[in-house]
Amino acid sequence: MFHRHPFLSLLTFAYLGFVALVTLTPASTQPDYSALAERVLARLERYPDLEPVTARLSVERVEFLANIGLFVPVGVFVLLLFGSGLWWLAVAGGVALTSVIETAQQSIPGRVSDPRDVVANSVGAVIGVALALVLTLPGTLRRRRRRRARSTY
Repeated sequence: MFHRHPFLSLLTFAYLGFVALVTLTPASTQPDYSALAERVLARLERYPDLEPVTARLSVERVEFLANIGLFVPVGVFVLLLFGSGLWWLAVAGGVALTSVIETAQQSIPGRVSDPRDVVANSVGAVIGVALALVLTLPGTLRRRRRRRARSTY
């Protein structure tokens, strides 16, 4: 699988390295993501047209959404590597990866393991898998039609 898709494999491993950097390094070496979320929310609150959105946002919700967003590419990349027929394996891989990360965070200084992160990351992986399935569906259907056409001769 990896030898057939070397660029995709490289891109996937690079992104997983980024995820590891963001999630598995000590908190003292990380930017203050909560302060960043607070600044973004304060900036958004300056725009009255966004009030219906910003009224519902909090730092905790922004962090939850960020965790979802972090794992959307994981779902996309893993599905593209494994193929649409193994979509369930891509979902399981995303859930397993976030579970491993949250377990590892228990022994990293300043990190807090949170079951909500597992939920958010898993949702992100599922969204990524679904997105990749939708994007690859036309190609998959064309290949199936070609196979059926060849088998009828």
